[in-house]
Amino acid sequence: MLGRKPSFAVLFDMDGTIIDSEPYWMASEQALAAEHNGIWTANDGLDIIGMDLDESSKVIKERANIPLEPEEIKNRLTNDVQSKLAKVVPWRPGAQELLLELRKRNVKTALVTMALHRMAQQVVDAIPFDAFDVIVAGDDVTRGKPHPEAYEKAAALLGFETNKCIAFEDSITGLTSAEAAGTYAIGIPNIIEIPQKPGRIIWPTLEGVTFKQLRKLI
Repeated sequence: MLGRKPSFAVLFDMDGTIIDSEPYWMASEQALAAEHNGIWTANDGLDIIGMDLDESSKVIKERANIPLEPEEIKNRLTNDVQSKLAKVVPWRPGAQELLLELRKRNVKTALVTMALHRMAQQVVDAIPFDAFDVIVAGDDVTRGKPHPEAYEKAAALLGFETNKCIAFEDSITGLTSAEAAGTYAIGIPNIIEIPQKPGRIIWPTLEGVTFKQLRKLI
């Protein structure tokens, strides 16, 4: 099996799916709002989980009344989260173990995130093995999640049809994107609950997930 080319690829969201970074984002959002005497609650932070950074920066600017342009908000938040990641990358349970097994099995993988490419690259570089073939980040697409463009692009770059790709997502926005792209989309809830609906697949964790288990899905 090790020498045979697998017939599927696996696509991973980043924030909340392979790393537990949502608390970093929420802390950075609250600190930026406080710096400008604005109010940004935990519930506000939950509302934008999984959202494209351009859109979420506009929401933060409006709700917290921050006198900065969305582009500056986006870069300020990214810089702050990257500084936190430089100290500790909080991996989600089972993420590195699954990625390592997929690499050993020659399965093509992509990181599909709405974070900036520079932050995605930082996370990839922190993994102690060559985990991903492709990164598709928020600044690599014109339409962010929940639009399917990011997942469609990742599949195309890997040379697979989307229906031959398994996608892991922790947010409703991201899962909607992966489902719309036609992937075998699996929700891995983290901070926010993912509602059930007909045809939607939700697993509790990546911990214990194996190549053999994924191979049976497609």
